[in-house]
Amino acid sequence: MYLAHSFISDGKQQNSQKPLILAVEDNDDNLLLISYALESLGCQFICQSDSSSTFLVAKEYQPDLIMLDILLPSLSGIEVVNYLKQDQLTYKIPVLAVTALATTEDRERILKAGFNDYISKPFFIEDLETVVRRLLRGKLEPHSNDEKLETRS
Repeated sequence: MYLAHSFISDGKQQNSQKPLILAVEDNDDNLLLISYALESLGCQFICQSDSSSTFLVAKEYQPDLIMLDILLPSLSGIEVVNYLKQDQLTYKIPVLAVTALATTEDRERILKAGFNDYISKPFFIEDLETVVRRLLRGKLEPHSNDEKLETRS
């Protein structure tokens, strides 16, 4: 199984001090927007459009944060977060719900399912960056970099 293709433009190794984010989103435009936000923050990231291998990728790469859509074609974001929170290797990784489900009831249900935070679509890049910074708790460097890891399903 082919899990990840790594592209790091400046030639640094994957073990740099930059935070690694796993972003799972089935809409290509939203995934592109998320990748721009993460690049501007100086993060490395793995992008997935299918949630079927998210749990395995999270165990393998141990990202600093997982950004997870809720309405995904394979496994829902809530199903994925349940798997993540039950595993010894992934239960401490913060998980951000990035979703079109925007009612108060949706938000409460999503947070109760185990997500650490929530942002509804459409969102402003600045709002997304604020939430990501808060969840990374000081792991971001002041300079950005063009490091990217892509996962193809």
